[in-house]
Amino acid sequence: MAGVEQSAGGELADFRKRVEELRNARTLPSQEQQPTLDAALFELQHVVDVLLPRYEGLAGAERNNHSRAGTEEQQLLRALFQRTPCVVALLDPDTVVRRLNFAGTILFGMRAGYATGRPLTGSLAPEVRAAFRSQVAAVARNEGDRSMVVRLLRTPDGPGEPLRATMTALRPPQEPGNAVLTVFHTGGALPAYDQPSVNGTEHEDEQRENRAARQRGSTPAPPAQRAAPSARRVPDPPRPLSRAHLAEVTQGAELMDLLDDTTTALLSGPPEGAAPDGERPPAAVERALRELHGRFADWVVLDQEAPGADAARDGHAPGALRRSLVLGPEDRDDLAAALAGQDPAGCPLAEDTARTGSSAVQVRPDDLAAFGHDAAGAPLLARAAVTSLLCVPLREPDGPVRGVLTLFRTGTRRAFSLAEAGAVDRLSRHLGLALRDSRP
Repeated sequence: MAGVEQSAGGELADFRKRVEELRNARTLPSQEQQPTLDAALFELQHVVDVLLPRYEGLAGAERNNHSRAGTEEQQLLRALFQRTPCVVALLDPDTVVRRLNFAGTILFGMRAGYATGRPLTGSLAPEVRAAFRSQVAAVARNEGDRSMVVRLLRTPDGPGEPLRATMTALRPPQEPGNAVLTVFHTGGALPAYDQPSVNGTEHEDEQRENRAARQRGSTPAPPAQRAAPSARRVPDPPRPLSRAHLAEVTQGAELMDLLDDTTTALLSGPPEGAAPDGERPPAAVERALRELHGRFADWVVLDQEAPGADAARDGHAPGALRRSLVLGPEDRDDLAAALAGQDPAGCPLAEDTARTGSSAVQVRPDDLAAFGHDAAGAPLLARAAVTSLLCVPLREPDGPVRGVLTLFRTGTRRAFSLAEAGAVDRLSRHLGLALRDSRP
């Protein structure tokens, strides 16, 4: 490339000399200027046919070099972001996750694809969410860098892990506003993990070679000295699909056992109606819900149709609801009493589920007021440290809603999956029929 540029520069210098000679030829008599005009036309044609295409080629090569350098720079920065051992998140001004690196997926316990588009505050303790939102919004307004201590959601063993969040404004290219680059510092080292693949099997091969080198006590070879993946004849080890398949089969069997036990509880014994005091659910329904308590959900809350709601019903619209059953941990009697004393009319989630007849599944609910407040004004979801909830309507087939069942999971228990939500949806139809048959 340097030789081509030198050749083009020398030819351009000679062209300038010839143009200067043609300019001096203007002093010749008019009858002797015809050869000069012919030479000028020849030089102009040389510019069009030779010099201009050569210049365009050099300019195009320069643009390609800049574009290639920019692409390589982006790949380097992306790899640096993903593979840094610190927990790094790129947030919108309202704390919605735009990017989350590998270490962040380990700390917050969720995949990067799942976290993207969801508020990060859902992974933090309720008491720090408002302050964290305010600090992120201030940084996005160019009010300076900020740092604060936040906590993860609490676990059954106690409060969640404290984190130091350091925030700085970052302007993404071709965007009008700022994003907030947030680094979370933990008290100890992050758990060991294998970095997910970024660019196919190349990174998987790199990880395996690094692990093998560490076992040999040697230094891993640089990527440039490793054999290309296409040149290797040894096939890659199979992915552990059998383990994932076994987990799915195990979960399916557990859900089948749960449905069998709840159906047996509904059908066992005579079809008793509601309790004499009218405050508790039918005995068969209560037996079935006690099968869910503990083994499937930490909290079980039932809101059923109040007596006399049929007369006030408008078509399939739900009647007034009353709280008839609350099952929770034995050491949370105060919270159980607060839930039992709550009017379902002050519970937006239950009201919306009864009105629309649609189920709701939430993981790390961001709206802590979705299930209402206790007498002191504290959000009940925050008091229960709910990490996942499932709210389903209890209705007979093609009939009205007879009640609403809400299930909570707390602490480190895994979130409700779609398969589990489907199983509870089937169970809700059985419970809806039981509530219909128990009416006086």
